[in-house]
Amino acid sequence: MRNSTLAIQHVLAMYAGAVIVPLIVGGAIGLTSEQLTYLVAIDILMCGVATILQVMSNRFFGIGLPVVLGCTFTAVGPMIAIGGEYGVSAIYGAIIVSGIFVILVSGIFGSLVRFFPPVVTGSVVTIIGITLIPVAINNMGGGQGASDFGSVSNISLAFGTLLFIVLLYRFSTGFLRAISILLGIIAGTIIAGIMGKVELAAVKEASFFHVVQPFYFGTPTFEISPIITMILVAMVSLVESTGVYFALGDITGKKIEKEDLSKGYRAEGIAVLLGGIFNSFPYTTFSQNVGLMQMSGVKSKNIIYITGGILIALGFIPKIAALTTIIPTSVLGGAMIAMFGMVVAQGIKMLSPVMSESQDNLMIIACSIGMGLGVTIVPDLFISLPSSLRILTSNGIVAGSVTAIVLNIVFNMIPNKNRN
Repeated sequence: MRNSTLAIQHVLAMYAGAVIVPLIVGGAIGLTSEQLTYLVAIDILMCGVATILQVMSNRFFGIGLPVVLGCTFTAVGPMIAIGGEYGVSAIYGAIIVSGIFVILVSGIFGSLVRFFPPVVTGSVVTIIGITLIPVAINNMGGGQGASDFGSVSNISLAFGTLLFIVLLYRFSTGFLRAISILLGIIAGTIIAGIMGKVELAAVKEASFFHVVQPFYFGTPTFEISPIITMILVAMVSLVESTGVYFALGDITGKKIEKEDLSKGYRAEGIAVLLGGIFNSFPYTTFSQNVGLMQMSGVKSKNIIYITGGILIALGFIPKIAALTTIIPTSVLGGAMIAMFGMVVAQGIKMLSPVMSESQDNLMIIACSIGMGLGVTIVPDLFISLPSSLRILTSNGIVAGSVTAIVLNIVFNMIPNKNRN
């Protein structure tokens, strides 16, 4: 009973971060209520599968640490952009290829990490966060194209939800603070229900059990630009996961060897691949659960196995998944401002230590973020270039990321004989 209670606490700690991704992506690419319910359900199920793959350890995969996996927030902006330009099928084609890529490079990723120092990963995360803000603002108004866009009721719900989250985050501590966004969304939805803005039809129509099926949204398609985008997302996620692995190794007293890292990367690659096949998301380590582990002092892998089992069980129950789809768009928008702002803040936090190291790093950050944001706002800037080059310039996240990688090589990796 004690282990089950601790496992449920882990589920609650990651649940908001897990379900918010399918809600945002599904809403942005125009999924129906039924499709959105499936997306949430399969995402929760795959979070459980990915977690168990990582916790277990054998000769081929699994870091063997008490780590919980969930869909990476870094993928939200890229998936929305890919879905808008190439369609849903291209999203999953790109995820499948990125998963295979991670599996293939898992043994040598330690050598590739030098191309992704904090100045690069911080810039990429910041760019992704910035490109997500317009999505949040549109949702605060009720969603782009909504008949009541910008109405007093929508704006009130959005800012009321945001205010609740901010106050809860400011005046609470520990676990309550960790789930402030989840509680804010629940509170906002209750108020919206009182205002008559919540539709329960999706919950009534959803079944109590469903069978998971691969390629639910159709046969995947493979486009070069989306594939490059998702590979970049996967690389950034691996860099972030590396930090989590070492943090957990320190907490549990386990020394992390190169082979452990390779198996951890390989497990993530398998999880990403399965995410593409079953039309869910790329998966990565969730740092909020590491924080919960530090707070509780409980480091048992058995508890995380139970957590994974609970998530898998929940994934087979669409009725529970449908509950999350009734959240009004404006309530979601208010929560998104906090979440997407935190993505930007995380990027800035990653960049802060390297900003003071050299003026070169400032130039890398300036150019990469400027390019990423600029191409996002004016996507037709490079329309006259050959199609082979537009692969790297048509998407703000790709353009900014490639700029950061190239400039890091130029400034920090190529020796400069003119300097002392």
